[in-house]
Amino acid sequence: MKKITILLLFLSIFSAHSQTQKEVSSDWTSFNQTISIQTAVPKKFKVIASVKMESEEPMAWAGVWARVDTKNEEDGFFDNMSDRPIKAKAWQSYTVEGIIDANTKSLSFGGLCLYNGKFYFDKFELLIENGKGVFEPITVLNASFETPIKNGEIPKWDLGISKNKIVKVKEFKITSDKSSAEGVFGLLIEGSGIKIKEKGKIGNIEGASPQIGAMISMLEDLKGRVEDAVKDMSQYELDYLHDEQANRIGSLIMHLAAAETYYQVFTFENRDFNAEEKKKWSTALNLDQGGQDEFKGHEVQYYLDIYNQVRAKTIAELKKRDDAWFAEVQTRYDWTNHYCWFHVMEHQSSHLGQVLFLKKRIPPQKELRLEQKIKY
Repeated sequence: MKKITILLLFLSIFSAHSQTQKEVSSDWTSFNQTISIQTAVPKKFKVIASVKMESEEPMAWAGVWARVDTKNEEDGFFDNMSDRPIKAKAWQSYTVEGIIDANTKSLSFGGLCLYNGKFYFDKFELLIENGKGVFEPITVLNASFETPIKNGEIPKWDLGISKNKIVKVKEFKITSDKSSAEGVFGLLIEGSGIKIKEKGKIGNIEGASPQIGAMISMLEDLKGRVEDAVKDMSQYELDYLHDEQANRIGSLIMHLAAAETYYQVFTFENRDFNAEEKKKWSTALNLDQGGQDEFKGHEVQYYLDIYNQVRAKTIAELKKRDDAWFAEVQTRYDWTNHYCWFHVMEHQSSHLGQVLFLKKRIPPQKELRLEQKIKY
């Protein structure tokens, strides 16, 4: 019988109890366990869990998920039940099934939930096919959440979608709950205060004229894409510098905020930066060596908070104006206000591409692991 070796990673210098935990703002959250897997032949696996939810939000849903990460960093199997979202108010068992093969490096699995509501999880199981085609159970640590949750941390589980990228989301409270599918406790994740942004549509922004509403929706869509690209990145990844001609990803987020701030004063006040604004924003606006030296050592939310503050002012000021103002020409450059804000939008799109390019080429951070091998 061919053997499959499963390496259970119990301890890492970047583990939950030694890694600085990032706290971000998001409309969804997730938790996971990860195991390293080596197999010479394809094996089927199943992740099974009991889930229920309570919500008055029509878009809210929960899911069980699993992801196969490959040795060459290519996309492997992934399923988060987005095509069959969990919305039931009573405990039910749900299954995600996939395949691991010789190119597999690790398997991550867990639960996720989106938007406002109460989301309950319990009784996780992991089964992997053996050489005879029989599914055998693999140990899931704290599978039924009987170890009480303290300070929003789930014992033996990591928050986020990866064991090395622990992410705590501000909008979700995590506790133990006596509603359970098995045993005494279940896991309760409660989302609140989340404002759902309408996606896939342009315009129709409350309080904004048609053209300005269209611009706000496009700016917000691009900002959402930037946030999605960076929100799970570690400080190491944000600070990584490929070469002397490159920019750190953290500095690029600051650059987006600085450029948008410049166009605020240029279009709303018909002027350039004053001395105080130059002192605050010039390094981020110009980047180069100054940006390499200054923008490092921060978690991602530091940059996103600044970006969000700038955007909030943009939206508030744009709503004070109408489509006629959009058509007005800034005589200094013979640009309309509409064109100026189109430029802000395409500038963000350009740098989003740069962020994605740099992100894919960041080498893994070295880790020290204590591993236990289980063979069967």
